[in-house]
Amino acid sequence: METPVDFDSKLDEALARLHDEGRYRTFIDIERRNGQFPHAVWTRPDGSRQDITVWCGNDYLGMGQHPAVLDAMQEAIAATGAGSGGTRNISGTTVYHKRLEAELADLHGKQAALLFTSAYIANDATLSTLPKLFPGLIIYSDALNHASMIEGVRRNGGAKRVFRHNDVAHLRALLEADDPDAPKLIAFESIYSMDGDFGPIKEICDLADEFGALTYIDEVHAVGMYGPRGGGVAERDRLMHRLDIINGTLAKAYGVMGGYIAASAKMCDAIRSYAPGFIFTTSLAPAVAAGAAASVAFLKTAPELREQHQTQARILKLRLKGLGLPIIDHGSHIVPVMVGNPVHTKILSDKLLTEHGIYAQPINFPTVPRGTERLRFTPSPVHGPKELDALVKAMDALWSHCALNRAEAAG
Repeated sequence: METPVDFDSKLDEALARLHDEGRYRTFIDIERRNGQFPHAVWTRPDGSRQDITVWCGNDYLGMGQHPAVLDAMQEAIAATGAGSGGTRNISGTTVYHKRLEAELADLHGKQAALLFTSAYIANDATLSTLPKLFPGLIIYSDALNHASMIEGVRRNGGAKRVFRHNDVAHLRALLEADDPDAPKLIAFESIYSMDGDFGPIKEICDLADEFGALTYIDEVHAVGMYGPRGGGVAERDRLMHRLDIINGTLAKAYGVMGGYIAASAKMCDAIRSYAPGFIFTTSLAPAVAAGAAASVAFLKTAPELREQHQTQARILKLRLKGLGLPIIDHGSHIVPVMVGNPVHTKILSDKLLTEHGIYAQPINFPTVPRGTERLRFTPSPVHGPKELDALVKAMDALWSHCALNRAEAAG
């Protein structure tokens, strides 16, 4: 008789590994309060409550509490109720979904857009479906692409090539080595969220033109925040027309939830018709679609919010650099402080929360490579001077303390 597998012990071992490496992820129970973001309330493990300031959220512009968004969502709930009632194919397409897709197509200057429940699903579903539409497709993927893009490329069953991050020369070499007649697609991002650096959009588009390749860009950390109307870095650089498929999110700058692609009408129709991740998923709730459409429409006419956002990021980076902290600064709104050790990163995060009421989640492997663990701060227009002062003072005190502890441990 075979010895049965002790599944519980296997789970214990797997979780113990994360604890031992200092990268076990703890969920912080917070309650956002309408009209008060970035301030929130943290429920401690003992049940007590503490006022905190959120410094790691992706509601980059505070649109999750904007009256235009809330009013649209409340009106939609009053008119239609809660859920959509089905997939897009089976009773789940409403006037709110169509309105949102029209707003997104207009935002990116494309013929059409296609909604998904998240940008992760949009990436995964689209990239895993493309080889069905273009047999023999070779996908050239940046080495630091998001996990959703990696998963979509991995699952599609087609050929893939990974080029070194932002290395256009390496990408060219890979393109030259393949069959010139094979269909090709280059997948990359406009802003890489962990370091905050920009993808070489123009150079990649030039290579795509030269080798007859399609272009697929993830603008998740740029839509709403860059460009005259918030169309992303490609809009800012006047390159949207050169990109075949644009992926974006409604859960960050737009403050709601959901993801999408914007492309030609034929491309969206084909993905809609072939992608299981679209076909078999219940559509976004009508109220969510209504709120997102209102947010997209509002931010098309709110360049001052984008300017405030960039100003706050510049101020925070300047002040943290003034403390001598190891900041990565590529000129985007993302502010990573490099720690380089998962245990130290967690200690910093915990002390910021418990001693200073500042919430900044530690970023560890596999989100970033081992040895590059960090805190990632996301300033917004609603983080004012008081919040900035509190964060800078806390980081000054804690960084000095942790540096002393690290020196003692090394000695």
